[in-house]
Amino acid sequence: MNAPLPPPAGRPARADTAARRLLVSIHDVSPRSEAAVDALAERLSRHLGEAKFAMLVIPDHWREAPIAGNAAFHARLRHWADQGIEMFLHGWCHRDETPATRGLAGIKGKHMTAGEGEFLNLSRDMATMRMREGKALLEDILGNPVAGFIAPAWLYGPGALDALGDVGFALAEDHMKVWSPTTGKVLTRGPVVTWASRSPGRIRSSLWFAGLARRALPIMPTLRVAVHPGDVTVPALLSSIDATLARFATTHQPARYAGLLAG
Repeated sequence: MNAPLPPPAGRPARADTAARRLLVSIHDVSPRSEAAVDALAERLSRHLGEAKFAMLVIPDHWREAPIAGNAAFHARLRHWADQGIEMFLHGWCHRDETPATRGLAGIKGKHMTAGEGEFLNLSRDMATMRMREGKALLEDILGNPVAGFIAPAWLYGPGALDALGDVGFALAEDHMKVWSPTTGKVLTRGPVVTWASRSPGRIRSSLWFAGLARRALPIMPTLRVAVHPGDVTVPALLSSIDATLARFATTHQPARYAGLLAG
């Protein structure tokens, strides 16, 4: 049962928030998550204003939901983009098809994601191919460049990091920073606040971290929040998302990732 939507914001952010950015994104946008994405977009709009967030699009979610040839979903993507929502490429299939069994990559793949670190162990050539094909597909649908690339689960291996520069994305993001792959310049630092719904333990830990973030992070010049389709299945997560966005919007202005490139 979903938590109720928050009421419309009753007061604007203070004037001194102009130089402080709040960057919010919906992950895992695909035909298989369309209803949940709609619910999240409505929720975010109530806090931030219409289209003041980004969407991360998966070309073929778990090899089960290709956007190629899906005319109805193409129209949805264009509609969202035309509203002003930034569109990022989010991997190709969002599934780790080359899992590591040992070392740091194995630890990350096992503990930081549920088999979804697609770009953690790919070679440079394979990562480049998936990035280029995904970028071309999404840009052909949208008729405009994508905003950037964000790897599934924010996990990049050496091959993926090299491929980012080869393909020439304007922006990339991981758990702790946003940077320009073309220049290597880090544009902002700080942890992204997100939630996990796949187990009771993950739910508890993400609720705890979001509560801590609401107290500790507003001192930072840029705040990042990411939501996922699975969040709509857990009322406690929705309530935490509402509380976090309401808190951050009092100190930071909802903004576009592209603004980081302008300084």
